[in-house]
Amino acid sequence: MPNSQASASTSTPSRRTVLSSAAVAAVAVAGGVPLLSACSTEESTGKGGTTSGKDLKKLLPTHVASQVVKPDIPSVNGSSPGFTQARPTAELVASVKGKPGRGGSYTVFEPLWGTPPPKNSAYYKAVNEALGAQITFQPQDGNTYGEKLSAVLASGDIADIVMIPQWEMGGKLMGAISAKFADLGPYLSGDKVKKYPNLAAIPTAAWQMSVFGGKLRGLPMPARPLSGVIPFYREDIFKKEGYEVPKSADEFLALAKEITRPKSKVWACEDMWWSAQIIFGCPGEKPFYWVEKDGKLVHKVELDNYLEALEWCRKLFKSGYVHPDAVAGKANDSLTRFTSGQSLIMNDGDAKWYGATFEQAEPNPEFKIQGMDYFGADGGDPTLYLGAPANIWSFLNKKLSKDQIEEILAVADFIAAPYGTKEQRLIDYGVEGTHHTMKHGAPVKNSKGVTEVQDTYRFIVSPEATVAYPDFPQMVKDYCGWMQRMGKFAKKPVFYGMQIQEPNRYASLYTPFEDLAKDVVRGRKSISDAQSAISDWRSGGGDKLRDWYARLLDKNGSGA
Repeated sequence: MPNSQASASTSTPSRRTVLSSAAVAAVAVAGGVPLLSACSTEESTGKGGTTSGKDLKKLLPTHVASQVVKPDIPSVNGSSPGFTQARPTAELVASVKGKPGRGGSYTVFEPLWGTPPPKNSAYYKAVNEALGAQITFQPQDGNTYGEKLSAVLASGDIADIVMIPQWEMGGKLMGAISAKFADLGPYLSGDKVKKYPNLAAIPTAAWQMSVFGGKLRGLPMPARPLSGVIPFYREDIFKKEGYEVPKSADEFLALAKEITRPKSKVWACEDMWWSAQIIFGCPGEKPFYWVEKDGKLVHKVELDNYLEALEWCRKLFKSGYVHPDAVAGKANDSLTRFTSGQSLIMNDGDAKWYGATFEQAEPNPEFKIQGMDYFGADGGDPTLYLGAPANIWSFLNKKLSKDQIEEILAVADFIAAPYGTKEQRLIDYGVEGTHHTMKHGAPVKNSKGVTEVQDTYRFIVSPEATVAYPDFPQMVKDYCGWMQRMGKFAKKPVFYGMQIQEPNRYASLYTPFEDLAKDVVRGRKSISDAQSAISDWRSGGGDKLRDWYARLLDKNGSGA
């Protein structure tokens, strides 16, 4: 999950930010012809045309870094920049001159996790007034968004702006993106984007992920480079009990034994399968689950590392170090068990770092969550793979006129204003005095702000991902420090930055391994069962899928 600066600084993060790791795990598979949409010049024609090199570069907006606000913690080793403080209202700078809109009215179809804000809220009125355009949201239940999205796209009654996350891009939706939404290349490619400075400041890698069907179609929500899975631990309890942070797989097991005291209702950890794969050097999820070895593409499940990760995680479960509720598969309650001290180590998306810190600030002031540095299984350097540069986009209806598209892009430029600007403060916190007040140098939402100021405008577009939580500056330092340290070991996966749509015949090929891993680590199935599944995977289509990806690699080169 990726990384809003909106609700993140004032309330528990939305389901969308919590799902940052799941977004990577659910990259789309869809039917029909092979399509590498980041490199395809065809729109479902079956010709398999591709663009790469100079042709691909022609599609991408020119990158012009924003100089409006300087971060407190600069990027190091590719880490996201950090902001530990908020500017006083009087010192906020404007990144956009005047009102960008021309009085147009537009509808936005997007998911929302939680209670929708009132349609005529003071927040909507204030932002729309500043935009000079009327933006009307059509929020949908995020938990069933995919179903509603598919139905709407099939009906043809499509909003002017539609948000689509990567994890919903299944079935025929990829084809619908090319058929239903506008090509933004004529407005944003190359130096054309300079008309919209805040859009020009969005990283190129995020724009590359916004190319669908050979056209620049999406407005991205850039992701942090290492936002997928973080092993968190209770630093406050570690210090109190004198526990040492482990630096190898064996040290982790020894620590888990030391921590676990079932009679005191304390267990070492939650289900650590996602972290285990990283500790043992496995690549990520679809389509990043390939590595090149001896000139051949090898799937993650074929690696010895994968089986070793399963066996190590299996030991955690067998030894009783994993919380019983996690053993039972109650993953949704892992944060509650972690914050209550029933488990001291958990892994989740980066949004939990702030979410837990905010949640526990008043009831448990001593609470301290920290990110555990990854280590190689043998205690050496870890091998980390970067996540997707973007996982969420908004698309503009193909039926919009040129003037309407230009107006929406101008509005998007306002919304994409960087942290520390007047525009960002309004989008993320609403109106001072109405939705938030300044306390201890940081904007804090009141009850009206919590109700009205939600991730709505942010789903249209977002600026470069940052770590900006002025209410918890030490947490910003901790997270940025973790990213900087881990960034030294991060590498790009083979198909990094490519928007890939696998043929439908391979759509469910990898799915059985999700349940298989759960069964193996819990002892319901054996390592031999996993080896048999890998053999079945190869003969059932895995080898053909490898050949399919190999052809893409030959045509387009590696993204690494």
